[in-house]
Amino acid sequence: MSQATPEQLEAAIRELLAARSAEATICPSEAARQVGGDDWRDLMQPARDVVARLADAGEVEATQGGEVVDVRTARGPIRVRTSRAAR
Repeated sequence: MSQATPEQLEAAIRELLAARSAEATICPSEAARQVGGDDWRDLMQPARDVVARLADAGEVEATQGGEVVDVRTARGPIRVRTSRAAR
């Protein structure tokens, strides 16, 4: 299991979003891969937890099919984008 911290995942999410256009999205797995390397799968739930915290703070939005969803209750793949308020 990877020893990655929530802070590392948060930094990776912010870095990935900053490198893209304001409307672009990322998958939480991209942050998990960046931080965890070969053990990235173990970081999927922690990455989603970080997305939930950032969404609560108004920094990001989790989406499915282009619609904003609550990452805590969403089932299946999600995408993450900078929140409209934070752009």
